[in-house]
Amino acid sequence: MDVSNQTAITEFILIGLSNLPEVRYPLFGAFAVIYQVTLVGNGAILLAIGTEQKLHTPMYYFLANLSLLDIFCPSATVPKMLENLLTENQSISFAGCALQLYFLVALVGTEVFLLAVMAYDRYMAICFPLPYTLIMTKGRCIQLTVSTWAAGFLNSLLHTVFTFHLSFCKSNLVNQYYCDIPPVMALSCSSTYVAEMLVLVVGGVLGISAFLITGISYNYIISAILKIRSAEGKRKAFSTCASHLLVVCLFYGTTIFTYIRPSSSHHSPARDRLISMLYGVVTPMLNPIIYSLRNKEVKGALRKVLCRKICLQQARYYVNTTCSYQLPCVYSDSW
Repeated sequence: MDVSNQTAITEFILIGLSNLPEVRYPLFGAFAVIYQVTLVGNGAILLAIGTEQKLHTPMYYFLANLSLLDIFCPSATVPKMLENLLTENQSISFAGCALQLYFLVALVGTEVFLLAVMAYDRYMAICFPLPYTLIMTKGRCIQLTVSTWAAGFLNSLLHTVFTFHLSFCKSNLVNQYYCDIPPVMALSCSSTYVAEMLVLVVGGVLGISAFLITGISYNYIISAILKIRSAEGKRKAFSTCASHLLVVCLFYGTTIFTYIRPSSSHHSPARDRLISMLYGVVTPMLNPIIYSLRNKEVKGALRKVLCRKICLQQARYYVNTTCSYQLPCVYSDSW
């Protein structure tokens, strides 16, 4: 087939979550609420960590970065999905599709690396508590964070370039509610072997390496916790690590199923949409609850922030009310 004689695709059509018109508005309402809860929950974590001096530690520094990712990741897909549900216009431009794919893969990849860094941080804190503060310095934390973000975005750039250098002629219907590597590659009329191998090899090596770092770190962590004689000490250590493990299992399970496989393999599109919804929409909403809102220090910091805001509003109200009552008296004295 002569690719040069084929019409170039200038836009894609996103299939969306459902073709049934009667469920569009309920889906719009549900995902609008989930998105708002995600923004408020992760924003509250950032506010608490930023304003409370006691939370300026490596663990909470990495949690703040996770909250940023949990704000950015759904923001790459959910607003467009909500627009499509509301307007019934499923189209997205070629450039818009490429940008959406780039930022989504970059943010997902960054989160994979960040979870490994967080596991390493907990390993150092529990297994080497004395030299921990000397090793995990502010400079070291910044280096690790910058490395995770850089690796995620560079990895995504590689995949985006190879994916959108393919020739698209079969169809412009993306069997997903956003642009992602597997459904976009499925539309290509040219060979996708190199792009698929790139996802499998590069994505597999980086993803499995990060997963191994996380798994090995927690193997040592659990061994160290089991050696703690104090029941209270064991409980505190397990409560800190159990939340991280829960998020790791949910996130890694869904992302590995989505990306570490050939796009030509037989699979259910509806199941793919459900799984991508777990790591792209649901997990960012649950992370603040799983990680931080169960934490006494974070809840205490949020109470302080809210109390300070309420007290400030009450003080302003009192000043304004007092001035409004005193103003006529000033004029009466002047007469």
